[in-house]
Amino acid sequence: MATFKFSGPAKRLRIFVGEGHKYKNMPLYHALVLKAKELDMAGATVTKGIEGFGGHSRIVTSRIVDISSDLPVVVEIVDSVEYIEKYLQEIDGMIKEGLITLDDVEIIKYSSLEGERLKRIKKENQSEPDKK
Repeated sequence: MATFKFSGPAKRLRIFVGEGHKYKNMPLYHALVLKAKELDMAGATVTKGIEGFGGHSRIVTSRIVDISSDLPVVVEIVDSVEYIEKYLQEIDGMIKEGLITLDDVEIIKYSSLEGERLKRIKKENQSEPDKK
């Protein structure tokens, strides 16, 4: 079985939104993950915070006494510059409030035994004539 491996410079995109934020009747964080999958990105991770505050300066928390329905959520994606730029264009109208950050990262190891990106890369490599 072939393995897709990548290392080197990349970008990390982090999108901070509220758990209660919606896009087309679904959680915004889920819509963002679906868009990343649709664009064949390397992957996406959603992390739910237990406490925080943002632009509204209102602290939200998961403590039993003060249960909030809008806890902080971070969608994080690491990929090439090209994929991140394309993704940012696609999600431009989806996020009404929140914070988006972008920083340089160095990928030490990223590997996958299967997936759409691996299939596409293998297909592209098979269609290229041998360069000898």
